[in-house]
Amino acid sequence: MLGLNAAAWARIVPFALFMALLAIRGAFEGSTAIDPRWIYGLTVLIVGVALAAYWRRYGELHRPTGLTAGNALLSLAVGLVVFALWIHLDAPWMMLGEPSASFRPVDGEGRLQWPLVAVRLIGAALLVPVMEELFWRSFLMRWVDNPDFESVSPRGASLKAVLLSSAVFTLAHTLWLAAILAGLAYAWLYRFTGSLWCAVVAHAVTNLALGVWVVWTGNWAFW
Repeated sequence: MLGLNAAAWARIVPFALFMALLAIRGAFEGSTAIDPRWIYGLTVLIVGVALAAYWRRYGELHRPTGLTAGNALLSLAVGLVVFALWIHLDAPWMMLGEPSASFRPVDGEGRLQWPLVAVRLIGAALLVPVMEELFWRSFLMRWVDNPDFESVSPRGASLKAVLLSSAVFTLAHTLWLAAILAGLAYAWLYRFTGSLWCAVVAHAVTNLALGVWVVWTGNWAFW
């Protein structure tokens, strides 16, 4: 299909599984038959297994090439800046509809359910950054320039590739303005350092900081 090779499918399948399970979780919102929050735990398990099964296809992640001390600090800074933007760019006109599947890890009396918090943080900070950066940056951004995307150096990715991949990245998020800035930031970092690990680290820092902030403040709408 579409002339995609095995390396491309290795990046597409985990992402497609994640999005499909997200839709299923949204369909069970309000259901009394099953707690949709635990579908997220199933998502972490299934997508994690898919990433492990395809791991040999992710040559960029086999070695932390480019993740020098300086680039690691840059990734940390980018991740924190994106987090700050994300929690402030939430005006109504900056949103595309409503979240398809909210996540409130509290019981009927408003007390935190720590197993649910742990599952969500593991998924957001460890699984999602790897899965999404493999799809959005490693695959899609380079595929825009050449269907043989593995032949494209991240440092040589075109402006068109950066912009288009970031625009499509936005469509998968409710906060469109924050998302496009995040997509551009991660794409720039990948292109500047030539290291997918730098983009993964920045994305992980953003998601971890956001998760800690959400749990601390109770702003569940951001989850």
